[in-house]
Amino acid sequence: MKSLEVEQRQVVVIGAGPSGAIAGALLKRNGHDVLVLERQRFPRFSIGESLLSHCLDFVEEAGMLDAVRAAGFQTKHGAAFGWGERYTEFDFRDTFTPGQGSTYQVLRADFDKLLADQAELQGVEIRYEEEIFAVDFSADRPRLSVRRLADGHEYQVECAFVLDGSGYGRVLPRLLDLDTPSNFPVRQAVFTHVEDRSDGTGFDREKILITTHPTLRDVWFWTIPFSNGRCSVGVVADATRYQGRPEDLDACLKQFIEETPSLHKVLKNAVWDTPARTIGGYSANVKALHGPGFALLGNAAEFLDPVFSSGVTIAMRSASMAAGLLHRQLSGETVDWEQDFAIPLKRGVDTFRVYVEGWYDGSFQDVIYYEKAQPEIRRMISSILAGYAWDAKNPYVAEPRRRLRVLAEVCASQ
Repeated sequence: MKSLEVEQRQVVVIGAGPSGAIAGALLKRNGHDVLVLERQRFPRFSIGESLLSHCLDFVEEAGMLDAVRAAGFQTKHGAAFGWGERYTEFDFRDTFTPGQGSTYQVLRADFDKLLADQAELQGVEIRYEEEIFAVDFSADRPRLSVRRLADGHEYQVECAFVLDGSGYGRVLPRLLDLDTPSNFPVRQAVFTHVEDRSDGTGFDREKILITTHPTLRDVWFWTIPFSNGRCSVGVVADATRYQGRPEDLDACLKQFIEETPSLHKVLKNAVWDTPARTIGGYSANVKALHGPGFALLGNAAEFLDPVFSSGVTIAMRSASMAAGLLHRQLSGETVDWEQDFAIPLKRGVDTFRVYVEGWYDGSFQDVIYYEKAQPEIRRMISSILAGYAWDAKNPYVAEPRRRLRVLAEVCASQ
């Protein structure tokens, strides 16, 4: 490695997205020196536009809730599900777990920039368009090699600890060979933004709409309304479901929607003015969530599936947990990253995993669309859909696999 100028910092956060902005702000609020390195220039496009209620707990913890509330994002009270003639909804203001009720549907370009700007206002330094191309964790203080994209200038940063919130960029997993194959099937999403013109169709703009394909139960759609009269719409399916369909992404997405009458009705007057995009094989996993001198946040560690919009919640929760532990460590305490970060974080991730798997095998869909559910059970399920997948007082969190199996059997038998 050639000799480069070396900058000394206390904490480096990779990525200025939600996990990086939250972690940086929380550490700065506790008096620590924080440098955030972000490869892109904000605002920039991202999916994951429907926030769960639990997200706002961490936004509030980071001192950003007033700014988010004042930004004019679309209010979200819950989630609605449609399958053929069936329709059901869950209200996040009525859940088993105490916490935030209503949340927001957001254009991520605007939301992520707002959080990053709020972190900067609190004193966090963010450098945009700078990429980390090499790392060295062999010494007591990690060393990162950084390249400024504007002019190619290279330098190094030495620090006490690195938090990787790089999301799909997965910087440390790539550079430290931490990636491991996900055991989730390869699925592909095709999506776009449209002017939905959905007035009079029964579309509730204060809920995300999840629609199951009428005959292919493993194929589903998201419809996420924004406050500007537009919405995000996408289809998610196993890669094999795209075989024999139009290669043109817009035509492919429209074909799926035309096969789904209830969603086609919502979007019958939509103006399709933005070319569709696709993302596939997004599920990811790692060999370890932490190591000497680093910890992984959010999607940089593991991403399951977009069906319950859990990605940003996991990202923010991991940021809050890591920032709290790192504050203790930098203050001289001995902390156990496995016991106090990895294991408890994965409990919630694994809870989401059970319900994602149940969605695709049909068992959780049977529960969602069951019309005679007891109100208290619905409130427990609603809590998980609102993001409170770490509340062990909720029986469907404490024993998710067994509870879901028993409940699904009841629903399927009646």
